[in-house]
Amino acid sequence: VRYRGAKADIDSPFFKLHYRTSATFCFISCLLVTANDLIGSTIDCISGTIPGNVLNTYCWIMSTFSVPSKPGGVHGEDYAYQGVEPLGDPNDRVIHAYYQWVPFVLFFQGLLFYFPHWLWKTFEDRKLDKITSGLRGRTLSLDERKDQCSILVKYVTETFHMHNFYAFKYFICDILNFINVIVQIYMINAFLGGVFMAYGSDVLYWSESASETRTDPMIDVFPRITKCNFYKYGPSGTIERHDAMCVLALNIINEKIYVFLWFWYIILAVMTSLYLLYVLAVVAVPSMRRVMVERNAKFDIKLNRDKALKQKEKMDILMRKAQMGDWFVIFLLSKNLDSILFKEFIVQLADKLKTDA
Repeated sequence: VRYRGAKADIDSPFFKLHYRTSATFCFISCLLVTANDLIGSTIDCISGTIPGNVLNTYCWIMSTFSVPSKPGGVHGEDYAYQGVEPLGDPNDRVIHAYYQWVPFVLFFQGLLFYFPHWLWKTFEDRKLDKITSGLRGRTLSLDERKDQCSILVKYVTETFHMHNFYAFKYFICDILNFINVIVQIYMINAFLGGVFMAYGSDVLYWSESASETRTDPMIDVFPRITKCNFYKYGPSGTIERHDAMCVLALNIINEKIYVFLWFWYIILAVMTSLYLLYVLAVVAVPSMRRVMVERNAKFDIKLNRDKALKQKEKMDILMRKAQMGDWFVIFLLSKNLDSILFKEFIVQLADKLKTDA
């Protein structure tokens, strides 16, 4: 039940998937990673001669690296851990610096998901909330409903054909949602060094491969154990290199976050594109708009002939006179009024348009 004090519903369920579901997940993930940074140890490095606190700080700031596993290598014989093995060509190293920026990037992703909603709220400027104030909910008596509905009909008829730009701004924000998902996919791919595009599919392939031959793609992207070279001057003034092995426990969380995001972005992109095609069909096909209004107003096609003809006449008036912006306002009203009140609104609006003709 929507009560009188509730906010007006100004967008679609697909719109909410972006600024509620996706943005919330990114912000919670950001908090989770940040909390782990503050409470736990972000990096633990070991080396025979270098103090642990010095080595940890150095390797965290200067970044660590891993060595991609060679085909046919056996764990425990050819290499100690995946990504930690003898380095031949220095160019084979994969530098890992992005883990320092993961919480900031997740927060930025959340802001990007919220931006189209913020923009639409700015454009909308509480218009729907104002015109439906007192109409949302079931606290009105029958007489109050008719009085309030008459006021709403008066506003809609006085501003008829003046809502096209209002609808256009909403459609722009809808398109921004889709663009945002695609841009974020490429942005994360660049952030993770070009491996995000195939990340989820590689994880699926890995999960179905034989355990003795497979290498975990999540460890390739977010390694749990890496290497770090620490340089210092020796007693004779020569530069000494000390190899260190570092444990990045934080990447256990990071890998799960981005696996989920890979699948979620695919689902979200497909759902948003299908929704945009649906919106395009509603704009292009007038009969679809008619069916939507009749369904939301619960016009009964099984009525007797006279009542059915009256309903058809009222819908015919709307079909002839309403422009796209008017239809958009009507659709938003159908989301905020119960079916009985919305049906009364449609009947009064059609009668008003007929008398004003």
